[in-house]
Amino acid sequence: MKRQAIILAAGAGTRMKSKLPKVLHRVCGTTMLQHVIDAATESEIKECIVIVGHGAEEVKATLGENVKTALQSERLGTGHAVQMAYDDIAPEGTVLILNGDGPLVTEETLRELIAYHEEGNYSATVLTAELRDPHGYGRILRDDAMGLGKIVEEKDANTEEKTITEINSGLYCFDAKLLRKALPLLKNENAQGEYYLTDTLSIIKEMDKKVGVYKTSDYEDIMAVNSRVQLAEVEEIMRRRIAEKHLEEGVTLIDPKNTYIEKAVKIKRDTIIYPGVILKGNTVIGEDCTIGSNTRMENATIGDGVEIHNSTILESTVGDKTTIGPYAYLRPGSSIGKHVKIGDFVEVKNATIGDFSKASHLAYIGDAEIGKHVNIGCGVVFVNYDGINKNKTIVKDNAFIGSNANLVAPLVVEESGYVASGSTITKTVPSGALAVARGKQANKEGWVQRKGLLKTKEEK
Repeated sequence: MKRQAIILAAGAGTRMKSKLPKVLHRVCGTTMLQHVIDAATESEIKECIVIVGHGAEEVKATLGENVKTALQSERLGTGHAVQMAYDDIAPEGTVLILNGDGPLVTEETLRELIAYHEEGNYSATVLTAELRDPHGYGRILRDDAMGLGKIVEEKDANTEEKTITEINSGLYCFDAKLLRKALPLLKNENAQGEYYLTDTLSIIKEMDKKVGVYKTSDYEDIMAVNSRVQLAEVEEIMRRRIAEKHLEEGVTLIDPKNTYIEKAVKIKRDTIIYPGVILKGNTVIGEDCTIGSNTRMENATIGDGVEIHNSTILESTVGDKTTIGPYAYLRPGSSIGKHVKIGDFVEVKNATIGDFSKASHLAYIGDAEIGKHVNIGCGVVFVNYDGINKNKTIVKDNAFIGSNANLVAPLVVEESGYVASGSTITKTVPSGALAVARGKQANKEGWVQRKGLLKTKEEK
């Protein structure tokens, strides 16, 4: 039996006051729409159909090849939106209706909804929740069998009905065959002149078919975003959920509320994350690491036992037992080996650094290949750009680069080669050689006094 999801994502989201289509606003680094697609896919939905409208091309550009789209050129209601996918609805199976602005819905809730719908042989099932303050939501009126009697919208509810706290989430399961029968029967005979998806439930009931009600225990799952305020609220909930997942898996978060971790990030057990850390993209962190305050990583891969302090790591890898920072900057394309030290104010870009090497402070290492057991002194600059091209420097195993040296690429420092402090090196340094390239020191005796620069104690 085929399972499909139709995701409503055509709205303009005017209350967001944004040029960006509402469903493309991000929650913990992922678009709201993609969160919904992920939840559907993880609940064993085989095909997702996204209804696009406002900013259709921009929305479609974010979707994978396995996601279909249908265009709702005029926004004439939720029922009309689902009608746009009519030709893609399978003749038989289960169809899940989801909202693209509801990023908190979980795989678990969708699995439970689908199981309840299919095992109960319902023709349609409404997902509901209990709210302390149900104002603004459609109320669920149960029938004698505790199935759906009807849904009463807030504006149509009487005083007694407004006391009902079970509300319609706007998420549904349908038998595909019954949905295909009901959609063409929708009418827009209402004040808004719109086609409402809820009317399909009444149509199905009139066919003497069962409409079920599944109440989720987690009202957060149904929260939708219509404003920046609600976006911030949903972000806070998502961050809390992500933090709790890592805590349950053996990660220590010193202050979860002040730690930003995106959904795709993976962290292994016994790693400690300090406040102010930002972890984005597909970052992976190994076991027994310490990630110090104000560190930011994006699409980084970190080995086991690594210490990182107040540093930035972008699209780079760091090997086991390495220490980074404070104030280090690993730019894209950097690969740092095991037992390496990258110290304060060291910048690495598109470079590999072998095991047991170190650049303890104040260096720029760009477009380079550094071997094992190499020392990069303070103030060393890999001069990689000639104004037109980026050139590569190779420093082989056991080499020593003295402080304040400039290595002008393209250049090779052979194994165990030494570069004297203050040198500007432009030619290959042979294995075991000391390269010195600096002006000879000359002392001009009495020069200060002759220039009248010598000050008395009183002048000082």
